Amino acid sequence: MLNDRLRSRLAQLEREFAAVETELADPGLASDPRRLRDVSRRHRELEAPVASWRRLESAAEDLRTARDMVAEAVGPERDLAQTEVAQAEGAIARLEEELRLLLVPHDPNARRNVIMEIRGAEGGEEANLFAKDLYEMYTRYAQSKGWKVDVLSSSPSERDGLNEITFVVKGEGAWSRLEHEGGPHRVQRVPVTESKGRIHTSSAAVAVLPEAEEVDVEIDPGDLKVDVYRSTGPGGQSVNTTDSAVRITHLPTGIVVAMQDETSQIQNRAKAMTVLRSRLLQAEQERQAAELSEQRRSQVGGGGRSEKIRTYNYRENRVTDHRINLTLHKLDRVLLGDLDELTDALMADKRTRQLDEE
Repeated sequence: MLNDRLRSRLAQLEREFAAVETELADPGLASDPRRLRDVSRRHRELEAPVASWRRLESAAEDLRTARDMVAEAVGPERDLAQTEVAQAEGAIARLEEELRLLLVPHDPNARRNVIMEIRGAEGGEEANLFAKDLYEMYTRYAQSKGWKVDVLSSSPSERDGLNEITFVVKGEGAWSRLEHEGGPHRVQRVPVTESKGRIHTSSAAVAVLPEAEEVDVEIDPGDLKVDVYRSTGPGGQSVNTTDSAVRITHLPTGIVVAMQDETSQIQNRAKAMTVLRSRLLQAEQERQAAELSEQRRSQVGGGGRSEKIRTYNYRENRVTDHRINLTLHKLDRVLLGDLDELTDALMADKRTRQLDEE
């Protein structure tokens, strides 16, 4: 049975839902696009739990009526009333479980696209090669889900790896499945540069950001320092003859974003602003979360081998996610984009922790 605190919360949500519906009916709301978006989003968030709560209240009334009938009826009528009691009790149990799931805190990033950043960390060129392997793993996974991947910037390494790469993943459910990928990923394998067959341990760092819209983050142009320069490739050689590369520094936070992949300075600036907005949005969300929990940790950390969230062991064909103690002996399939077993388990773990907190 739902306790009094949850019932009070549900009654409060029902009142809020009524207020939101009233606000949506106000013709003047259309003149404020940001407020309209927020109110519409809140309406979608409240609609399912309020409907379930109303069904639960109706089922509770049916149960009271059926119990009254049991107390008054005799013979076959009493048997029928007892059947109705059992049916109402079953409906209430199902609706209570449904409500508990619906009351899991809504993720404000659930419908956003995802910006992912991967960089080689510890291990020299082997780390850069692993960074490329991770990028290819995520692009294959995205393809299997019907998501679109757009590269914002990339920096190839000297041996066909990636020093770093930034890309956007667009599609329904992308955030929910990729949000847990942020952190240091450790690889244990024999590098292509190893002549004696010894296993090395290297790491790559992955950051996962919710893509911010312009209305999510207000940026004062006066807070930006914009530098332009010529794009460079591996080894420092110039790759074009115009100052098309852009580096934007957000002075209040010190966040720096550089883009050089496009030949147009305007395009590079637009991409840099996309990443900057997303980093600022994440920083604000983390600040708010830190007020509730002092134990929140940085996503990427130093990218060190000892700070791993996941280990990829080639010799054992094994991948282990250390946060949920899950080990799969199908690394070959995981690298081909078969990530569902990992992402399903991480999503389930998140739901369990949220329900426990609730």
